[in-house]
Amino acid sequence: MSAEECLWREHVVQRLRERDRKECENFKEIIVQNNRLIDHVAQLKSDNLKLSVENEQLRNAVSTGGTGPNVAIATLEKKLLAQQEELTDLHKRKGEHSQMIVDLNLKVEQQKELLSEKEHSLYDQQTANNRLRAEVQLLHSSLEELKKLNTTLLDEHTALQLAFSSLEEKLRKVQDENRYLLERLMRYRAKDADKLNEENESLIRKRSAKLKRDLEDAVRESNSAVNPIVPAPSGTPLHRNSSPAQFGGPAGSDDEIDEASINGAMEALAMNDDEYISARFMGGEAVHDGVRPNINTSIDTLKAAGYLGQPNPTKIFMKFEAHENESHAVRWSPVERMVATGGADRKVKLWDVGKGSTEPRAVLSGSSAGINSVDFDSTGAYILGTSNDYGARVWTVMDNRLRHTLTGHSGKVMAAKYVQEPIKVVTGSHDRTLKIWDLRSIACIETKFAGSSCNDLCTTDSLGSTIISGHYDKKIRFWDIRTEKQADDVLMPAKITSLDLSKDCNYLICSVRDDTIKLLDLRKNQVISTFSTEHFKISCDFARASFNSDASKIACGSADGAIYIWNVNGFLETTLKGHSTAVNAVSWSPNSNSLASVGKSKRCIIYSDS
Repeated sequence: MSAEECLWREHVVQRLRERDRKECENFKEIIVQNNRLIDHVAQLKSDNLKLSVENEQLRNAVSTGGTGPNVAIATLEKKLLAQQEELTDLHKRKGEHSQMIVDLNLKVEQQKELLSEKEHSLYDQQTANNRLRAEVQLLHSSLEELKKLNTTLLDEHTALQLAFSSLEEKLRKVQDENRYLLERLMRYRAKDADKLNEENESLIRKRSAKLKRDLEDAVRESNSAVNPIVPAPSGTPLHRNSSPAQFGGPAGSDDEIDEASINGAMEALAMNDDEYISARFMGGEAVHDGVRPNINTSIDTLKAAGYLGQPNPTKIFMKFEAHENESHAVRWSPVERMVATGGADRKVKLWDVGKGSTEPRAVLSGSSAGINSVDFDSTGAYILGTSNDYGARVWTVMDNRLRHTLTGHSGKVMAAKYVQEPIKVVTGSHDRTLKIWDLRSIACIETKFAGSSCNDLCTTDSLGSTIISGHYDKKIRFWDIRTEKQADDVLMPAKITSLDLSKDCNYLICSVRDDTIKLLDLRKNQVISTFSTEHFKISCDFARASFNSDASKIACGSADGAIYIWNVNGFLETTLKGHSTAVNAVSWSPNSNSLASVGKSKRCIIYSDS
């Protein structure tokens, strides 16, 4: 038996003895008094016996005669009477004390039974204590094993973290190299565009000179009532000018239009070669049969024939139920034919459009409220989603795992974009703030106080040096994260529902709650065009408009279930049908002429031009 258990037993015995002493102490004096009374009664009985003997003797003496002892007899009788009264009183007290002794004996028996119960309970507690000691020993051994396993896992985690850091550094280097190569490619393309523009201008000058000579020759013929326009040789290839001021061409385009395309456009307009050149490059200054061509009619005809830039996606390529409830957001992957959607069912789903599958490629969970926006990073490896549970989350596309959860806003988060990817993220919320997060430490490193609920935002370049945010107070705000200063705001006529930026970061579209879309030139920081039509209505406070890949077209969904597509030159090109309820968001594919849309009817529709 261990020393600890011996001490414990001695302590229990000592406590029991002390309790017995306290319970007996109150009756000790009574017991002593009772014993004295018993002794006194015995003494009185012996005295009574002696007195009885003496009394008999005296009676015998009296009966035999004599008067002297009569007085003594009377005295003894008085004493005897007093003794009998005292004896009666003592008997009475003895009875009371006997009853007290009986009661005390009953209490002693009860205390003995209680002590027996306590001893039995003590035995049970000792048994349970021994069992618990054995369990504690087992748990100690299990804890030691878990500590060893935890140490092993920490070592493995450290090794994996080092490997991840190395791979992340390699990825950053590759991204830097990719950005450098893209910049070089853009410079080369700019040079090619300048060269093509020079060739176009030279061709225009030559054709204009030839047209002038032909007209002068025709004027000299006096027998002609109407001077015909001599057509130019059709063997010379024509090129589309990339200037936005020229007829119908998308801004910044440097692609060549082959001879067959030009001939098709002229056939669609019933123009000859010189008239097409006049309408295309000279703003319609040429005269056809003595009548100036109607440029608006030409634009409408070319638009319908698809000769103004890329053709519009007019056919429904795919149609499927994206979410269990209303769908809020849609975004194309930048590297593959894949679409991400987010809805009120708290899920982000990935759809493989390239395979035409109507089953989701992956379902990304983790949000506890509806999804408001989704966005990919430039490599397509990460997807960023915001939700109504005041948070934003980052998933990896390859393994569909939740990597980061960003919480700290006090209102629903409406938009998020990568800044200095893949290091930082900026989020905009209805708590009237913008927060910049460092994904390496998963912490907020800066908070911008806007003073109004943010509904959408975008960044101007891969470094994210400037953040543009749209708010409910009708203002577009510009934030330079390198400084504490805020650029001048741009005031819109109504609250802003979405923003989208062209790839060259020169133009910004802004959907406004007054059922218009504004086009801003960020170099001038002013609105240069407004897009609207009779039946176009912004569907909700977070309706999303979108640029196409070359920023020549603008698409936005309407409350009537239609999708309206405008050319940046200002005219409506087409209207897409397919949704039966309001359209919440649209997104152009960066790698093809496809358009994805989602709305309040749970449905996602993919439009294509083929």
